[in-house]
Amino acid sequence: MKWSLYLGSYAGIKVFIHWTFVILLGWIGLTGIYAGDDLLTILWQLLFIICIFLCVTLHEFGHALMAKKFKFKTKDITLLPIGGLARLERMPEKPNQELKVAIAGPIVNVIIAMILAIPLGLGGNMPGIESISKINAGNFVFMLAVVNVILAVFNLIPAFPMDGGRIFRALLAYKYARPVATKIAASFGQFIAILFVFLGLFSNPFLVLIGIFIYLGAQAESNYVQIKDDLHGYYVRDVIMHRFDRLRIDDHLSVAVSIILDSQVKDFLVMDGENVVGTLSREDVIKALRENGQDPFIGDIMNKKLIILDPDTPLEKLYEKKQGQKQALMPVIKDHQLLGVLDLENVMEFMTVKNALQNRKDPLYV
Repeated sequence: MKWSLYLGSYAGIKVFIHWTFVILLGWIGLTGIYAGDDLLTILWQLLFIICIFLCVTLHEFGHALMAKKFKFKTKDITLLPIGGLARLERMPEKPNQELKVAIAGPIVNVIIAMILAIPLGLGGNMPGIESISKINAGNFVFMLAVVNVILAVFNLIPAFPMDGGRIFRALLAYKYARPVATKIAASFGQFIAILFVFLGLFSNPFLVLIGIFIYLGAQAESNYVQIKDDLHGYYVRDVIMHRFDRLRIDDHLSVAVSIILDSQVKDFLVMDGENVVGTLSREDVIKALRENGQDPFIGDIMNKKLIILDPDTPLEKLYEKKQGQKQALMPVIKDHQLLGVLDLENVMEFMTVKNALQNRKDPLYV
């Protein structure tokens, strides 16, 4: 994720922290200053926030390590002011695997809370209500245990994108097909989201934000699974684009500019003789124009990171792997022969046409 600081890695999983985390710490510090807190109190509160995010990191590693057990890789873990995000290459689709991966995070928080409760129980004294308004040495462990319980419970809300939504979907998937299970779970999650928004309007505005977050997350998950289901049974060969614009590596940038101005072309395949060596997008062209004018050679500014597709690749696998990524044209090559190109936009256009044909009305019955 852009604007993130690399913190380190464990089990091959990189951990990043987004720069906005600094704003959160600054806001906590300034709030303490305006409230008249002394330096020690402010430092305890900052340490408490850092420890919460350490627990969030462990929560995300719970998901990542359980996914790794089932051979699913985690790209990275990013810490944001609103929580953590473990980016798995793809989620398990078998109900028992998804259930275990989803529940692993909340279980980590429960274990942390139980461990923190040990010294509290041995001490024999819990802080009173009046002593927990400010974080200090006396209530630090207790409050951290409470937060971990809250994190576990909150994440178990049966609504996407929380873990509870995936747990609910996994349980439903034992009886229903995954698209149906997802639709039921997403609809239930959106119902909860509407309740949150309604309650938030009369109590805490923060609930409104949570409700919107849940509603959009549920819709996104439902759309994602539905698209994958629609793509099932189709392959790259079914949607190959045979018409596309080529540029040579020794062409000047002005050649690409002329084509863009004279057509609606946005992406080019770059050739060295009969070999595909790169791609060039409209964004690449504009950036190069700003930096170097129209004189550079295409070969010097092209994107050399090619993603070569096999015509027999299932479209659902391609969408799953590349969904959410900005990708230029992907050449389709078989036995060293260029068959055409493909991008995700064309995949979606293909499905739009297919759905329109399937849902068309017979004029005789209109």
